[in-house]
Amino acid sequence: MLSNHKNKPFLIPDDVIANVRARIDQGWAPSIIIGVVDADGSRYFAYGNTKFKDGKPVDQHSVFEIGSITKLFTALALADMVVKEEVALDDPVQRYLPDHVHVPKSGTKEITLRLLATHFSGLPSILPNFVPRDPHAPYPYMIYDKDKLIECLNGYSLTRDPGTKFEYSNFGMRLLGIALAHHDGVPYEDMLRRRVLTPLGMTSTMVALTPEAETRLAIGSQDGHPVPNCYLGEVAGSGGLRSNAKDMTKFLSAAMGLTKTTLYPAFQLAETPIFDVMPDYCFGLAWCIRKYASGHILSHDGGTGGYRSIVIFDKVKSVGVVVLTNSTENINEIANHMIDPTTQLAPVRTVMKISSVEMKAYVGRYKLTPTITIAVTCQEDILLFQSIGDKIFPGADPEELIRLWAKAPDEFYFHRAPATVSFTRGDDRRVTALILHHDKTDKLAERQCRNS
Repeated sequence: MLSNHKNKPFLIPDDVIANVRARIDQGWAPSIIIGVVDADGSRYFAYGNTKFKDGKPVDQHSVFEIGSITKLFTALALADMVVKEEVALDDPVQRYLPDHVHVPKSGTKEITLRLLATHFSGLPSILPNFVPRDPHAPYPYMIYDKDKLIECLNGYSLTRDPGTKFEYSNFGMRLLGIALAHHDGVPYEDMLRRRVLTPLGMTSTMVALTPEAETRLAIGSQDGHPVPNCYLGEVAGSGGLRSNAKDMTKFLSAAMGLTKTTLYPAFQLAETPIFDVMPDYCFGLAWCIRKYASGHILSHDGGTGGYRSIVIFDKVKSVGVVVLTNSTENINEIANHMIDPTTQLAPVRTVMKISSVEMKAYVGRYKLTPTITIAVTCQEDILLFQSIGDKIFPGADPEELIRLWAKAPDEFYFHRAPATVSFTRGDDRRVTALILHHDKTDKLAERQCRNS
């Protein structure tokens, strides 16, 4: 159990440490780092390396992409402007954009700064008229620049009145970041540094990596493979920041008022509940706020092509947690468990080690249906599953390579799909077929050939 009493520090419990070690040792992530903060200061637990092979040990100074946690910073910059009476929350965003940008309306109802910061603007996360140049990229927004965003916005019509429905919108938060930067007359990162990062002493938080920060970068990964980093530039307001555990505990300490800064009034405004989205959940300015009997728990998570992150704090107990990983591993349950020990930590799935020779026994093509062939390949001691033809998993990219993880002889599971695969063998012990166990069905795919 965590110790949240005034006379005892907020500690990282043994079950969390064991869980993190198991995730890394089983190969699910190159590294995970946890930072905790309370009135006694900050403490850290880091395990793993900056990359799977030949990496350096991570620590609180290691740099990670923090994805959508960036939204908290964009919203805090907005709150700072409101507190200083430079803008008002209910001002139309159109007022703070260049003349060539045309924000859609619904009749006389306009999209305001408040609605953008709370995901009630009516703008979807991705506008339907946006087509990425490379939809298979680990992070298609890498090529979603400011000009493309404005082009899409100018050609978009709202499907409902602003302020009537919650819809999480990366696009809306990017637009907000552009508007705030335009208000200050500087690029987004410069605006954020002046208003937020410098006052909080966050020297390792940035959009564009400095050469020094790059030496501390934990390399993102997905299914055991390194993933390119993303640079969002002027559209970074929804997810373009990189940071480290040291800086993020500074942010949490200031958010809880434990560290007194000039931004405390802006934090208070940003953390105020504005819109209910479910009976026990509401939104402030970017913060997701969970209500419980004696107070509120505030959080936001983030994810890019090869990273996951979360910040969370209990407003009454004044304890906060940040968890960062350079993988697509689900780390939210770690942070939630630390803030609320009644939430369970799922057991870490074990992975059976198999040799590259054993892997090659499964390589080949398997006919699942007349329109779907499954290709199993082996790359750098990693077994990969690829569906050729129609999709198998809803939401998956066409012909995406998905890693297979061994759980027993001839039995494998996916990390990112709710399915398992087993292989059958003939009397000569050669692999003859693949069985896909998915959606409560077992589908046989006969082996067609041994080379993919």
